[in-house]
Amino acid sequence: MCAIVGFFGKDDVVYDLLSGLLALQHRGQDAAGIVTFKKTFRMKKGLGLVNNVFEKKHFKRLKGKIGIGHTRYTTQGTNDLSNAQPFTINYPFGLSMVHNGNVVNFQELRDELYEERQILLETSNDLELILYTFATELAKNDLKHLSVEDIFDAVERLQIKVKGAYSTITIIANRGLLVFTDAFGIRPVVMGKKETEKGTTYAFASESACFDYLGYDMIEDLGAGEAVFIDMEGNVHHRNGHKRGEKFCIFEYIYFADESSVILNRLVASERVRMGRLLGKKVKEAGLNPDIVIDVPSSGYFAASGLAEALEVPYRRGFSKNSHIGRSFISPSQKEREKMVKRKLNPIKEVVEGKKVAVVDDSIVRGTTSKRIVQILREAGAKEVYFISAAPPIKHPCIYGIDMAVSTDLIASTKTLEEITEAIEADAVIYQSLDDLKDMYKDLNFCNACFSGKYPVGGSKKYLKQIALERNESR
Repeated sequence: MCAIVGFFGKDDVVYDLLSGLLALQHRGQDAAGIVTFKKTFRMKKGLGLVNNVFEKKHFKRLKGKIGIGHTRYTTQGTNDLSNAQPFTINYPFGLSMVHNGNVVNFQELRDELYEERQILLETSNDLELILYTFATELAKNDLKHLSVEDIFDAVERLQIKVKGAYSTITIIANRGLLVFTDAFGIRPVVMGKKETEKGTTYAFASESACFDYLGYDMIEDLGAGEAVFIDMEGNVHHRNGHKRGEKFCIFEYIYFADESSVILNRLVASERVRMGRLLGKKVKEAGLNPDIVIDVPSSGYFAASGLAEALEVPYRRGFSKNSHIGRSFISPSQKEREKMVKRKLNPIKEVVEGKKVAVVDDSIVRGTTSKRIVQILREAGAKEVYFISAAPPIKHPCIYGIDMAVSTDLIASTKTLEEITEAIEADAVIYQSLDDLKDMYKDLNFCNACFSGKYPVGGSKKYLKQIALERNESR
């Protein structure tokens, strides 16, 4: 999971790019990058957080009225500078691209690019694959007289070839800004605009949260297989390309998206409260009577408040959070995740001591972080600890851009509910019901592969075997 932003306007967009990336920093902490275009591509990228990569001296160099930006969360390839986005090429056409997602037929397409075009990819990042695939499709046209329809046709051919989850933003040199999604619309991208004295500036981003910071009005969510192109005169063109269905990633609502974002006309915070209220039924069915409900900060807050409402028991802050430490879920190793939990969460003893505590987290993935949270609460004097997951049991790896390990590392894939409860040393564990979640979103076709094992994109089994082999070889 990564953050992407793109702007097209009448003024230099570097400040909007930087502010947009800062607003979406929660989506990736490994690397950050910006490209602007003014006669030529101007790039700056580096490893680490946005504030660590960019300095004031870079702003003068990154001039341009078109620009794209990215923050990286590593799921494909190594975490080094060569894999940091954006990527840029100058043949057969000047292109610079960012993306969020994961390609599942990477090896097949890499071999095809080499055998048919003698293109040898220099990195293990699937963005490079998407970029060169788009370039080869674009090159099938008369580049001197490239039309908007030619661009959309190239996108549609790419969407048929490239399998997986992706939302992308591309600068086409001297032509405009292009945005498109995969055939299932798994990864989000939203469009906004802002009126200035000089005219309209258009914006695209993974989430609407950055629009709020920058004063942009939301226009729309791009749907499955949709493409938008803004030409150099500022004209907006749409095409519904290759679409195979709608399978939006439900984890955007459960965990990844900022609570202030609106995705598919739904406020993320409100969706999490609804999930918490649903959990109330499960807690009552289990015969549990907690004295208080607390959350694992901060993605568990809204679900915890919904649960407290449903149970009619007090919600309390049970942890003090060090906000200067990043999100433990997207840390690269389990040892680092455990260290981050210890450093990030400090229990408020007076709140939990002697209480039956229902602690709500967005999900239980490997179980080791959950176990540590239970231990922290017991050390603070909690009488009983009930661990509540806003997500159903995660039994299958996500192959579309969330690093959920291989199946054998997922606690719910190998253990029963009783065994999970024992493993994390809780008095009870309650999961969200997948059926309840489906009923809650009966009007939204979402991807539930990590819960059900039903992957919407073909070739998933082959890709899962490849992931397992790579993980075993690296151990």
